Amino acid sequence: MTQFVISDQPNHSPLIAEASSERTLYPYVTGTSVVAIKYKDGILMAADMGGSYGSTLRYKSVERMKPIGKHSILGASGEISDFQEILRYLDDLILYDNMWDDGNSLGPKEVHNYLTRVMYNRRNKFDPLWNSLVLGGVKNGQKYLGMVTMIGVNFEDNHVATGFGNHLARPILRAEWKDDLSFEDGVKLLEKCMRVLLYRDRSAVNKLQIAKITEAGVTVSQPYSLKTFWGFSAFQNPTAGAEGSW
Repeated sequence: MTQFVISDQPNHSPLIAEASSERTLYPYVTGTSVVAIKYKDGILMAADMGGSYGSTLRYKSVERMKPIGKHSILGASGEISDFQEILRYLDDLILYDNMWDDGNSLGPKEVHNYLTRVMYNRRNKFDPLWNSLVLGGVKNGQKYLGMVTMIGVNFEDNHVATGFGNHLARPILRAEWKDDLSFEDGVKLLEKCMRVLLYRDRSAVNKLQIAKITEAGVTVSQPYSLKTFWGFSAFQNPTAGAEGSW
């Protein structure tokens, strides 16, 4: 007679472990910096359209800024699939809010607070959404701009940036940003930041969009490229004078 022995030891088969994982363990396709500022009439936000597969800039038409409801726009760096999951959460939130049909709608502050709770909640479950988010908007004449990281760290400011933009663009914004910037000057300032990021960030691509949100609504530009100059001496010989460089 054949005897079957049932083991109570857990099965550590890698195939079973892989099949049971339905969350983002590592970021695969990622977007780089998002930069946003307040200007005289509302909010301006810029992001390039690159999607890096590991260290390879594989995709060059990835939109990373999306309107949220009537008053807000969201930009994201980090894992693209997690950004899509966040957009599904927000679609449900906006639909639920619209179903009340009470004449009110969620403003940017409410959406930003919701996102901070989502990101912090997922962090506490050790299942984070691998994104840094920028949320801007205008409601009842009040401009709002804030960001939240993948672990729920959040703040509101007159200008914000994610990724390398937090190190390379924010110093430019601190020096040149003014509360009464016109639309044209605001676009020039964002383009200056995006040009610096293109020069210094390997994950940046020279194809970007700029979004504008005012009391009248959200407008996202068509993709376009910046004029660049690669003849600087530091680009010709980047390791000159660097001790211990390879």
